Amino acid sequence: MGKNKIKTHQATSKRFRKTGSGKIMRTKGYQSHFRRRRSKRAKREYGRMQEVTAANLRKRIKKLAPYLDR
Repeated sequence: MGKNKIKTHQATSKRFRKTGSGKIMRTKGYQSHFRRRRSKRAKREYGRMQEVTAANLRKRIKKLAPYLDR
């Protein structure tokens, strides 16, 4: 009898990336609407990805997207 495969949560796989060192990175919100009010620095920061630091969130992401690092 073979091993069962786990289905990946598609929204999670699209929102998060895993780096070579194993960090889980996420994109930021508030990117599309009302950007003219923001400072240049704030707008520049939207393009960068940010590390997920909370342990409980990292655990949840790993459960939802077990094959994220492949």
